[in-house]
Amino acid sequence: MQLNRRRFLGGATAGVSVALVDGQHSTTRAAAGISAFGPLAEVSLGKALRVTRVGMGFGMRAWNRQSNLSRRGLDHAERVIRHAYDSGIRFFDHADLYGSHQFFSRALRGKARDSYVICTKIWFHPQGLPEKDRPDADVVVRRFLKELDTDYIDLVQIHCMMSPDWPQRMSRQMDQLEDLKQRGLIRAHGVSIHGFSALEAVVGQKWVDVVHVRINPFGEKMDAGPDQVVPVVEKIHTGGTGVIGMKVVGEGAFSDDKSKLDNSIRFVLGLGCVDAMIVGFETEADIDDFLARVDAALKAQHAS
Repeated sequence: MQLNRRRFLGGATAGVSVALVDGQHSTTRAAAGISAFGPLAEVSLGKALRVTRVGMGFGMRAWNRQSNLSRRGLDHAERVIRHAYDSGIRFFDHADLYGSHQFFSRALRGKARDSYVICTKIWFHPQGLPEKDRPDADVVVRRFLKELDTDYIDLVQIHCMMSPDWPQRMSRQMDQLEDLKQRGLIRAHGVSIHGFSALEAVVGQKWVDVVHVRINPFGEKMDAGPDQVVPVVEKIHTGGTGVIGMKVVGEGAFSDDKSKLDNSIRFVLGLGCVDAMIVGFETEADIDDFLARVDAALKAQHAS
């Protein structure tokens, strides 16, 4: 029964209305004005998940459980999260590094858990968190469940892999995450990549359900130029792994250059190997502007 509830949104396909559950009532995405081909359309992310094409991330300039969003104040952060949800975004990308779990759970308290997808990540590097200890994945995920006030997490990733031997070094954590998946505490697992050789190591890794990749047409905050990165991402995606694009705005580098921002959006949407985009929105206006730009790019894409 719980598994079916979790997969309530999983049966949607393009052109089919999907129920939006929100506490006291439900309505269809179509009735809510959400296009089956727009920025808020649900897309497959690997084999286990369906998410909105655009998601909200919490990692903008994040370190030591703080980020640009939380530095503006937790009341502000919660308002932005609720605006994202009310706008139709149903995919939220966290990490222990970002410190976003608890204020996120407060912001969406009362919303049906089935109505949104949570990704979060485990940090194993020596620096970056207040504590020195780095417990194993099974311990950390149980803490995450409490912080997020949920009985399951949709996607848990190993954060910021930079070297090609990460599958060997993280084998214990990978086994533990697979066990948590089999027990229903998480639905999928994977990695977030911050190095080109680490990205190449994802190819053929059946354990990776979903991968975060840094992607834009300008090479900004990427692991290598797009001419190198894109062919590897295509191989990963062809193998059945879900792909989340990050740094689409170049970690804010294109925020004030709308021409570059539009070019980046069009580039990523046109690749065919990036399923969803995560952006670190800091204000309600950021959300509205980005969704409008993705919508315009998709309309132009379908018209051509």
